[in-house]
Order: sequence, then structure tokens, then C-alpha cells
Amino acid sequence: MIFGYARVSTQEQNLDRQLDSLSSEGAEEIVQEKITGTKADRPELNRMLDKLRKGDVILVSDLTRLSRSTKDLFSLVDQIEKKGANIKNLKENWLDTTTPQGKLMFTFMAGISQFERDLISQRTKEGLEAARARGRKGGRKPKLDDIKKKAIYELYQQKKTTVKGLCDMFSISKPTLYKVIEEISNLSSVEVPIKK
Repeated sequence: MIFGYARVSTQEQNLDRQLDSLSSEGAEEIVQEKITGTKADRPELNRMLDKLRKGDVILVSDLTRLSRSTKDLFSLVDQIEKKGANIKNLKENWLDTTTPQGKLMFTFMAGISQFERDLISQRTKEGLEAARARGRKGGRKPKLDDIKKKAIYELYQQKKTTVKGLCDMFSISKPTLYKVIEEISNLSSVEVPIKK
């Protein structure tokens, strides 16, 4: 079976150009989706992947219609190949796993992408080590300083406001509130019963 996959990001956009090119290339069933590519969960794409059988082919008019990122693309192609199916891109010839040359090109591109991810990871680790050697800590600044934490603790003790009220007042979640109360109560000699 030859599947076609067509996607646009919004309801106002038109699928006609993609549908025409997929039909002219022999797509027997075309799956259409109007959803942003930034969403990990694309229901029609997932249904098509579930239907795939050995020997099936997925046609896409353009890689941007199928994947959100290089990592996403390699993950999708891996899923497709595990089912014994292939993928063919009509615009970029290097992605055509129906041919030995296409498989070689895809493997080559996947290798470059992995090499790039490894380099980024290595540089990040080296940068963090260099910063630590100079006495700098990484990560986000804490949302709550000691003064705010003490204020939360005191307001919680006084029971003049609800847990939700405290969370809204300091723009924090319930788990964060309980964590702060536990932290401050551990610092003081008085144990505070935490109502969850």
C-alpha cells in the first residue's frame, strides 16, 4: 500500500498542492491533517503509522509536513523501518528508503545529526566545567528567596489564607508550597503538620 501524508498548520491553509503531488505519485490512501507541526501528538499520522505493514510506502511532498525537527524525523523513520515499511520524500531526494542509495543517504544524514548532538553535549559539559572552576553555578535562579519562603511559612502558620490563596499570592504550585513549608519547618525546631 502507498500512503500519502499531507499536513498544514491551520484550518485556513489549503492542502490541495500536497494532495495533487501525492496523487500524481501514486498514493492509494492519503492521510490529511490540519494541525501544527509543533504538536508531538498528531492523531492522523499516528493512525497511519498503526496501519503500516511490511512493504508499505509513505509519501510526503515535503519533510516539513512530516517532522518537527531532525530528531523527530529520525524517530519517525525508525518507527517506519521497524514495521518493514519505507518513506519517500518527493521534494528532497536524499530521503527515499525504497532505494539502496536513499537508505545510504539517510544513514549518512542521521550520522551527521548524531555527531552534531554529541558535539553540542560535549561543548555544554565543557562550558559547565569551566564555569564551575570559576565558582559559578549553572541553572535557573530560584523563584523564591529566603524572605519569601519565610513569609509563606508564617502565612501558612497563621492560617489566615487558604493553600490556594497562598499559591496564587506567590505564583507557585501546591507541591512547591508544601516543599517550602517542609524546608522551613526542618530548619526550625517546631514541626509543622502539612495538610495535603
